[in-house]
Amino acid sequence: MIDIKTLTIKSAHEDMKSGKYSAVDLAKSYLEEINKKNKEINAYLEVFSDVIEQAKQADERFKAGTATLLTGIPFAIKDNILIKGRIASSASKILENYHASYDATVIEKLKKEGVVFLGRTNMDEFAMGGSTENSAYGVTKNPYDIERVAGGSSGGSAASIAMDGALAGLGSDTGGSIRQPASFCGLVGLKPSYGHISRYGVMAMGSSLDQIGPFAKTVTDAEIIFNSIKGTDIKDSTTIKEDTYVLKTNKKKIGIPRHFLNGDGINKDIMKNFEESLEKFRKLGYEIVDVELPNIAYSLPVYYVIMPAEVSSNLSRFDGVRFGLHKDGKDGIEDYFESRGAGFGKEVRRRVLLGTYVLSSGYYDAYYNRANALRKVITDDFLHAFEKVDIILTPTTPAPAFKIGEKISDPVAMYLEDIFTVTANLTGMPAISIPSGYSEVSGKKLPLGLQMTATHGNENILFDIGKEFLGEK
Repeated sequence: MIDIKTLTIKSAHEDMKSGKYSAVDLAKSYLEEINKKNKEINAYLEVFSDVIEQAKQADERFKAGTATLLTGIPFAIKDNILIKGRIASSASKILENYHASYDATVIEKLKKEGVVFLGRTNMDEFAMGGSTENSAYGVTKNPYDIERVAGGSSGGSAASIAMDGALAGLGSDTGGSIRQPASFCGLVGLKPSYGHISRYGVMAMGSSLDQIGPFAKTVTDAEIIFNSIKGTDIKDSTTIKEDTYVLKTNKKKIGIPRHFLNGDGINKDIMKNFEESLEKFRKLGYEIVDVELPNIAYSLPVYYVIMPAEVSSNLSRFDGVRFGLHKDGKDGIEDYFESRGAGFGKEVRRRVLLGTYVLSSGYYDAYYNRANALRKVITDDFLHAFEKVDIILTPTTPAPAFKIGEKISDPVAMYLEDIFTVTANLTGMPAISIPSGYSEVSGKKLPLGLQMTATHGNENILFDIGKEFLGEK
């Protein structure tokens, strides 16, 4: 019997290498948990039929002595990341039967490592949402309390690991879609620097905001995955060479935007946990200083202008003509309306409409251009703060996981969930969410998360501080 609750990538690798158990045994253990729990949790949209065959190939690599740290490690993959020959629907009806014709670069890299892909995970449709309630295939429930959301948009990947249905996973993060579900599900979730990981083969939502990143149980595991999938890619012109970044080494000064944390709407348990975490950092020898981010309050409105604009542009390709769902109308134009009306859910349509509006003649300068200008100002604020500190620390979310249905009918309340996370996407900086404790609500222990942000390319600082905080060193 494999104790999958305490497994890490390194310990699983050592066990398989020493022959304690095989990759097939490990895969079967995870498949058993998926069979037991997925019907209720709805983390996976599909469990792949060839999991055992993949694991057998991993075992061959161990026998041949060519196994890497990730060989045989069971992964969950978000449904907007292409795996050749497999369905990639982005949890939307418009792509329910679309089979990927090529591998995303991150998948190509993981295949070279010999990972075992368990299946594709549920998400908010086209990554639009913070709760995975916008999936065309039903909500993903939080394994800590099935009445609550797992977070979004990468809720399926987070829930799959939290329910012990995968050891690691990949998600995409446009405004917090890895970090928020990681916080809600008690995991580590990394949104890397913009350009550090190729987006080729990942369905675009907001092209200047999207990044791919890992979910894991430990910071060390997240670092291992990050190192295996990062790097430049000729297929993605936004990827940046490693030596472009100025790397820091100090790692002992933490900045707190106190002025931003004193507002209304932050749960008292979140702030209590945050203060306790600061005390822990002080005991570890860190200096805590207040930093000013004068325009951080504008981050959410800026994000909700830029992101829908990019969404409306990126989703224009789903027209029912070239691929995906097709509905017949009286003529070509009506075909288009019928196909998109039937294929897209409410939240997707809302964002497409908003984005089309802010890009339309007469409004482009008033909204989109002004938002982009303010985005630069916000980035400069962060860069100025990073002249004094090594990381900026906030809670990951303003509250623990909320109940299913609680916010779905109020888009503004849902958008406010992103208040701490959108800044990393607007600035292109790396940010990580690490588990920091629990809040007891109605007799259930709900996980809480801390978000650390560093300046461009300094994931190394996030990993070092995260490991020290969690006692992984």
